[in-house]
Amino acid sequence: MSACDPTGRRIRVLVVDDSAFMRTALSRMINSEPDLEVVASACSGSCALEKIAALNPDVVTLDVSMPGLDGMGTLRCIMNQFPRPVLMVSATTEKGAETTLSALSVGAFDYIPKQLPEASLDIRHIRADLIAKIRAAAHSRRSVPAQSCHMKKSPGALAVPTNRSHRVIPEVVAIGVSTGGPKALEQMLPCFPGSFSLPIMIVQHMPVGFTAAFAQRLNNLCAIAVREARHHEPIEAGVAYIAPAGKHMRILQPPFDLQPIVSLDPQPQNALHIPSIDILLNSVADTFHDRAIGVIMTGMGSDGAEGMSAIFQEGGLTIGQDQASCAVYGMPRVCANLGILNEIVPLAEIPKQIMRAAARRQRA
Repeated sequence: MSACDPTGRRIRVLVVDDSAFMRTALSRMINSEPDLEVVASACSGSCALEKIAALNPDVVTLDVSMPGLDGMGTLRCIMNQFPRPVLMVSATTEKGAETTLSALSVGAFDYIPKQLPEASLDIRHIRADLIAKIRAAAHSRRSVPAQSCHMKKSPGALAVPTNRSHRVIPEVVAIGVSTGGPKALEQMLPCFPGSFSLPIMIVQHMPVGFTAAFAQRLNNLCAIAVREARHHEPIEAGVAYIAPAGKHMRILQPPFDLQPIVSLDPQPQNALHIPSIDILLNSVADTFHDRAIGVIMTGMGSDGAEGMSAIFQEGGLTIGQDQASCAVYGMPRVCANLGILNEIVPLAEIPKQIMRAAARRQRA
């Protein structure tokens, strides 16, 4: 059993969906956990706003597509009038993915895909994700939003210099991120200039149907090119590659000193996450050794710890996002506790650390 919130009481959830079936299914899954309770459900955006005002729930699950005041309109009202963690419940269609990603920019904490298996009304496959994200949302600290690269650093949030930070000459950047990642990447990647001299490989835990829309969204925001990775394409400087959902991404070095390439493979299928951060980072350590930068950012669980350790052991530069700027301080905490991070810095400092290392490569 997971612990209740810091006050000792259960986490109170409002379920908002225009489908009676979905309201019932979500409520049953939530109420099955001893530390969670559904305090009410609502079938429309206007009804949801009334119940938030009356009941003050800790977390809201919010359907993206509703008649009348839709999910986006309801989310904006919640953020303006009753700010609190909101989990968007979205179909994994292209339109649903685009709307959900926009919702994260408006202020949603995260999202739950509700695509049903073909010819089935069984949504129990989302239960673990739903419960984990409700707990993460409730336990997340309501802090000042993470700073963009154009803002000054907050006092006391300083990088810890290490000798390795000043000697690594990198050839690649590999980033692992999960819960809270879309918003964090939208703030971080636009900091890199179009002239940035390294390829950036990214695993963001996402369901199938979301990564192509996410890559396109980032590409529209960034000076560097951002795209969903393709099998066997050479990696290029100044391009950020998003691992497609449902496939692991590895970096391989072909024979005869040819340019490193992307390899995409759904195996192993028994991995907790597909794509896996560990699989990407391990391949980067194997291919680039001490010429790699590994970055671990906001997210639940421990994916990435093994791969960050591999980069650290090879002599590469390892950077972790600090607790204050993480939506969920899970994956970076595990790496910090293992002592495998050369730098622990706020989100706004991560691109600065990377660009300092990239500048050393240009001078070398």
